[in-house]
Amino acid sequence: MHSLNKKFALEVAVDTFEQAVSAAKQGATRLELCAALSEGGLTPPSSLMISVNRKINIPVHVMIRPRRGDFLYSDAEFEQMQMDIVNAKSSGAKGVVFGILDSKGDIDKERMSLLVKLSKPMKVTCHRAFDMVAEPFVAMESLIGIGVDYILTSGGSQTAEDGFEVISELAKRALGRIVIMAGSGINPSNATLIAGTGVNDLHFTCRKSVQSSMSHKNFALGSMGSATGLTEYEIEIFDHDKFNGIRDALSRL
Repeated sequence: MHSLNKKFALEVAVDTFEQAVSAAKQGATRLELCAALSEGGLTPPSSLMISVNRKINIPVHVMIRPRRGDFLYSDAEFEQMQMDIVNAKSSGAKGVVFGILDSKGDIDKERMSLLVKLSKPMKVTCHRAFDMVAEPFVAMESLIGIGVDYILTSGGSQTAEDGFEVISELAKRALGRIVIMAGSGINPSNATLIAGTGVNDLHFTCRKSVQSSMSHKNFALGSMGSATGLTEYEIEIFDHDKFNGIRDALSRL
């Protein structure tokens, strides 16, 4: 087993207590704590925030996203986000993750500024709402001016590998003023390629499905949801092999 090259930070997105504890034990640098990763990640319940922060000793950054879909929020949704940030702070979280756009695909600087001020002293990440902006380099400057600490991005593409060139240019222009964190589709086979963009922070999920321990199974029911494609008798747990593969690949750089 290789130890991680210290210049790299590995942020693992998790949506259960088991995944959070396993990722921390395996050597994750930081967690993004969500609900519903199958929907791209939503705000987790306060009970999960509290239990995870009580159990582990690495930084936990909490997703603040009231629903799936675009990042143009109503007044009620914006108020909900403010309350969720307060809950995250009181749970002991070290950071929060959110993004708000206007209808033209620009950073909503007024609302983002209000949330950043509310979040302090926690760290703030602008999540992949950034990948929906009209002008990524303009958006980066806006986020720097607001005081955001991290940008999570796939370079505006489906995966970080596809967005390699944009991520590279963002990292080059950031000049240490903000941390560019690459995410989406990172795995053991492309982790070193993604690191070649010049980013030191990589973000990914580490999940695999296992069969439920229930002896009685009603397969006529199928699935209660459609996002994952899993039945109710498949449980998603932490994928140690994927994490080890990414860590070991980066340790050789």
